[in-house]
Amino acid sequence: MIPKRIQLVTPIIALLLVLFSCHKDINDNLKELNNKLEIQKNIDKAAVFYHNYNDTDSSFFYYNKAKLLCDPKKDPDSYVSILNCMADIQLNHGDHIGSETTITDAIPYLKSIKDQTNVWNTYTTLGTNYLRTYNLNDALLYYNKALGLKVDESRKSLTKSDIASVLLEQQKYNEALQIFLRLSTKKELQQKPEYNAKNIDNIGICYNKMSDPRGIQYLNQALQIREEIKNKSGVGISNLHIASYYDENKARTLAKKHALEAYKKFSEIDNIDNKLSSLKLLIKNNSDQELKKYSILYIDLVDSIFEVRQKAKNQFARIKYDSKREKEENLKLKTHKAENELKLERQKSRNIISYIIIILSLCLILILYYYLTSKANREKIEAAYNSETRISKKLHDELANDIYHTMAFAENRNLSLAENREQLLHNLDTIYARTRDISKENAIILTDENYISSLKEMISRFNTPNINLLINGLDTISWDEVDKVKKTAIYRAIQELLVNMKKHSDASLVAIIFKESKRDIIINYTDNGKGIDLNKMILKNGLHNIENRILAIKGAIDIDSGLGKGFKLFIKLPI
Repeated sequence: MIPKRIQLVTPIIALLLVLFSCHKDINDNLKELNNKLEIQKNIDKAAVFYHNYNDTDSSFFYYNKAKLLCDPKKDPDSYVSILNCMADIQLNHGDHIGSETTITDAIPYLKSIKDQTNVWNTYTTLGTNYLRTYNLNDALLYYNKALGLKVDESRKSLTKSDIASVLLEQQKYNEALQIFLRLSTKKELQQKPEYNAKNIDNIGICYNKMSDPRGIQYLNQALQIREEIKNKSGVGISNLHIASYYDENKARTLAKKHALEAYKKFSEIDNIDNKLSSLKLLIKNNSDQELKKYSILYIDLVDSIFEVRQKAKNQFARIKYDSKREKEENLKLKTHKAENELKLERQKSRNIISYIIIILSLCLILILYYYLTSKANREKIEAAYNSETRISKKLHDELANDIYHTMAFAENRNLSLAENREQLLHNLDTIYARTRDISKENAIILTDENYISSLKEMISRFNTPNINLLINGLDTISWDEVDKVKKTAIYRAIQELLVNMKKHSDASLVAIIFKESKRDIIINYTDNGKGIDLNKMILKNGLHNIENRILAIKGAIDIDSGLGKGFKLFIKLPI
């Protein structure tokens, strides 16, 4: 019975523990999901400001906000992608130092990135920064790293074009030209007119640097493509390169014409660096009033470009600083909030543990209750069985024999004779007395105010001409304070002792002394019978019922006996 009930308790505890663990996991997953949604929300905002409104300050702000929310260890791809966008904005504003600082933060996490496109963007941004600051060796290093990545062919072609641009700056014109010529045969480049025009333009530059007359043809071809696709920036660059070609070849009118076209286009798109380059050519190829005009424009532009770029640098730095300070303040608030949440979680954990302990305790109490109930029922059944066995044995051993002998006597004797009738009546009276004794021995025990009288009557029945039985102190006990269970146990224990005495001890003198001491009842039983050998457990087993009764009411029992030494028994139990 018990193992099965314990098996029912274990799954309940396990289920509670699983529910507690699941609750914690769900909370953690919800927090992580909410964080990812917030990061993506800021990235989307940044992209809208950049592409739809050309508002790079707001775009940079939201990218930086997303970066602060992102954990690079858990999500390195998103973290590096955000840094690439921020560095690209700084690069386009001429903040090369700030761009390099931003993109450098991505390098430690590149090995953990799954999407190689993000790595390619990082290396390309670094290479472009170094190219524009004329750190050509480092530019070439990072472009070659980008080329070694597993990316699509269009990106590989762009990287090769960037490498060729570095070689062009290093005045390795033939090497650069060979790369540009090979790229011109690529289908993926030919399918993108903007990139194709840039590549043809670079071929023209290489030929010009090598004093090859084919250069101007390629430059004009690039200009035509760019005009067809209405690429203002590209048209401006083509006109600038053609103006440079004519300037080098002393064709001042054509140089002035294309330089002016370049200046107009760059003014439309507000490309300051290329506006300066266009003004340089206009100054070189003009005289008189126009020379003064373009010189003043150049000076004003130089002054403004420094101010604009310094403002952009300061703005980006301020956004980073403000975000960092805000993050620190938020971190303090989050720390305080986390401490409160931790306290709540601990309280929840304690509550759950308390519930588990309470449920476990209740289950154990139920198990103990069922166990004790079952044990009590078994003891009752066993007691009833023993009582029935004892009664059956007495009926068989005592009454049955007496009745058999009486019947035989009645059959074989002449009952008309007075002495035979007298003997028959005596035998019947003996049978009646034995029946009455058996009935009283197994009758219900009175535990009310008649308990003492009932106990005395039971003891007196064992007082015969051959047995002198003495009782002392019975009336000194506060029996009203003793509960019914203990009274019953004492009654049965003494009855069992006297039955054993009558059957086995051959005693002629029996003394039972009752005494009350410090809320305890002490009973000393002594007889002068033949005693028992305590080492022979079979004999001692006859006292098993007495021991069980006394121990069941939290009493103590001690036996002192030996063969030929009589029998002594000491009982002590609380009132």
